[in-house]
Amino acid sequence: MERDVYGEALYDLHTLQALKEPLLLHSSYGDIEEMPVDVFFRNEEDFPELEHIALALCDGKVLDVGAGVGSHALHLQQKGFTVDALEHSPMACKIMRERGVKQVIQENFFNLSNQRYDTLLFLMNGIGLAGTIAGFRELLRHSKGLLSEKGQLLFDSSNIAYLYEEYRIPRPEHYLGEIKFQYEYKGVRGKPFGWLYIDQDELIKIAREENWVVQILFEDDNDQYLVRMEPRKATNEEPA
Repeated sequence: MERDVYGEALYDLHTLQALKEPLLLHSSYGDIEEMPVDVFFRNEEDFPELEHIALALCDGKVLDVGAGVGSHALHLQQKGFTVDALEHSPMACKIMRERGVKQVIQENFFNLSNQRYDTLLFLMNGIGLAGTIAGFRELLRHSKGLLSEKGQLLFDSSNIAYLYEEYRIPRPEHYLGEIKFQYEYKGVRGKPFGWLYIDQDELIKIAREENWVVQILFEDDNDQYLVRMEPRKATNEEPA
């Protein structure tokens, strides 16, 4: 059974108020960086402007996808929202329950069914769980089955083309925003996983092909941007 390396680091910080060792993140572009685990435990005062805008746009019943330790879910709960916090890490789910998140679902997003939400929220580049461009298309199709008639997606992403110049590495044959990551904590490496960063042009192209309406709502100084999407409604003039 794979170790929940990411979750173990979160739980140490939650219970011990400190990490025994740094949580490291290995990447396919050759970098090893230390993950600032405390960022997952932020409260409302620490949310960046992009996240405040996204949270203010949440509507109806919300699914917080990749909820981590529940910072956004707790914020929405306090605002009176019905929110389900979806997270695949068993330890992160345990932390959320201990922190007071009412509805915690330990599951892979693509396995979720028989639910309807007005808002699917993917913050901290949560849309990255798609892993690849093909996975992003699959995510959009799966999302249609989870959304109510007035449903919306809210997420942020970024263009990481600069990394290939910064690290002076050749661009891959696949889409350059498709990255492989692997966590390491206390000398143990977790299972490698794919993560997607998508630039605005590629996003808009795919959204149109998959029949979604796109709004770019906000951009910050670090090439991060916030998106609102909803399935394009069929009209009498347009085929369904």
